[in-house]
Amino acid sequence: MTHAPPGRRACIHTLGCRLNQAESALLCDQLAAAGYVVVPFGEPADLGVVHTCTVTREADAKSRQMIRQFIRANPGARTVVIGCYAQLRGADIAAIPGVDLVLGNAEKMRLAEHLAALDAAPPEDRVRAPRLGRAPFTLPWTPDGPPVTRRMNLKIQDGCDFMCSYCIIPFARGRSRSRRLDDLVAEAASLAARGARELILTGVNLGGYACGGKTLVDVVDRLDALPGVERVRISSIEMTTVLPGLLERMADPAHRLAPHLHLPLQSGSDRILAAMRRHYTRAEYLDTLRAAEAAVPGIGLGADVLAGFPGETEQDQADTLALIAESPLAYLHVFKYSPRQGSAAERLPEKADPETAKRGSAALRALGAEKHRAFQERHLGKMVEVLFEDRENGWWTGFTGNYLRAGVRSDDDLANRLGRVAVEAARKDFVTGTLDGPLR
Repeated sequence: MTHAPPGRRACIHTLGCRLNQAESALLCDQLAAAGYVVVPFGEPADLGVVHTCTVTREADAKSRQMIRQFIRANPGARTVVIGCYAQLRGADIAAIPGVDLVLGNAEKMRLAEHLAALDAAPPEDRVRAPRLGRAPFTLPWTPDGPPVTRRMNLKIQDGCDFMCSYCIIPFARGRSRSRRLDDLVAEAASLAARGARELILTGVNLGGYACGGKTLVDVVDRLDALPGVERVRISSIEMTTVLPGLLERMADPAHRLAPHLHLPLQSGSDRILAAMRRHYTRAEYLDTLRAAEAAVPGIGLGADVLAGFPGETEQDQADTLALIAESPLAYLHVFKYSPRQGSAAERLPEKADPETAKRGSAALRALGAEKHRAFQERHLGKMVEVLFEDRENGWWTGFTGNYLRAGVRSDDDLANRLGRVAVEAARKDFVTGTLDGPLR
């Protein structure tokens, strides 16, 4: 058990996306600077922070479950609930016995400040979820945080203006706004000085980055110039916002932008794409993938796909499967449609069919596994550079620039080391091989 002064043990449980994870990392540093000892969620704690997600009904339910789990395990502790579910359903959360404070997305990054004022706050101020503005923002990052030995998320953008019919996130995160360039570069330099060798750019709609006349291309160029940064990775980006300069930099071996794009598809049916308000056709999506593949040899391409949208038919599902089968996609993230109160899709006359979603999801996952296996096999006999992160069952694994997970057997500590791997075989989750040459 970690020793800490009385009343100063804190934990954070994070649900949902990389953006939540990036923010939670900053909040851990913030709590440490305020005198708390941050311990893993599940250990006894005097303060519990549940960072919620609301992208699906299941995410809402999981958020409530984790709130109650912490309260049961830590009677008398302070419980703070933050994030997207807190932004939209703050009053419902505050009604859970044992919840002390609810902070929406506009207030959560001032967590330490709110904690300091909590004792003096009247009960009616337990929910603080004002509307989110549109101005450029900075973040309260800590320059002297602890060393890091993993790839690190870097938040550069928040909110979304696209208003897809199935999505509630613009209501929870607000409209698109961007982080000031000098602020994000300063945090990136701090992370690099603390040991981060790969930075993963995060946001709700990364391609919408626009601040002071600068675009996402300017962001990656500034990060490319930072000492210590070996890779810059775009976590997910809408197809319609991929600037040509991004592909040019991915194709340049001297540039640190990783040759990897995750482009949400959602459906391969033009009828369903229109109902989703996705603003592109299946042909345009496929053309974008092929253009990226042609411009960036060896690029890793991934997609999100949504099964069971209201009114989706077997033919719509067949169209989606056909698009994916002929595409150069390397992997899929498959989700079942979840009705979201307040979204446009909830008001559609046709309702979602759980059985259609179940069949579509199963078919998509099977095809995704085939595509991933083919992507792995294309690397057999090749040399790849891997940034190692984790050791499990004797295997040290990490990712290549094009998002291939690879592993080697070693008794040495390879965490946060880069090494060349000769790929020899493919397993379910990663390819295996042997180290070739020295680590760096």
